[in-house]
Amino acid sequence: MSPSVGLTASMASLSVMCTSLAIPFLGYKSHVSIDRKFRLIRKWKATDAAASDGARLREGLLDKTNTASGVWADTAYRSKANEAFMDKEGFVSKVHRKKPHLKPMPRPIQRSNAGKSVIRSRVEHVFADQKSQMGLFVRTVGITRATMRIGLANIVYNMRRFLFLERLNAAA
Repeated sequence: MSPSVGLTASMASLSVMCTSLAIPFLGYKSHVSIDRKFRLIRKWKATDAAASDGARLREGLLDKTNTASGVWADTAYRSKANEAFMDKEGFVSKVHRKKPHLKPMPRPIQRSNAGKSVIRSRVEHVFADQKSQMGLFVRTVGITRATMRIGLANIVYNMRRFLFLERLNAAA
């Protein structure tokens, strides 16, 4: 066996090994339902990033004991099935409207979405707090570990938020 053949074989195995390591991972998403008044996380769900956002709405994220019946969400959660589900369960849909394909966004819908964004930004503040203040960066193998890490971050967020509300109440 010549040295060039051995070198070629080892390079081929190295190429196969690098290819298997280069398979991209998809990551994880955190879906939360917060209390509109106090901004506490009431329900949450962790999923892999490839899962559709819209289907999570019907999997127990909505809470009838929340202080408001409105559901504020981005366009990923708008579907006929979700609208029917919210109507049947007694929730008021405040989900953003999608832009018509290849057309400009109509002005009334644009204004409506802007108004909805003011309320929806409260949920985004939860995610921003977890990322900046707690340094949440989920880099785990497996949905079980990711769920545990996201769940612990949600508990810590609620504890910090509760202490803030207590200090605010004591000062008043």
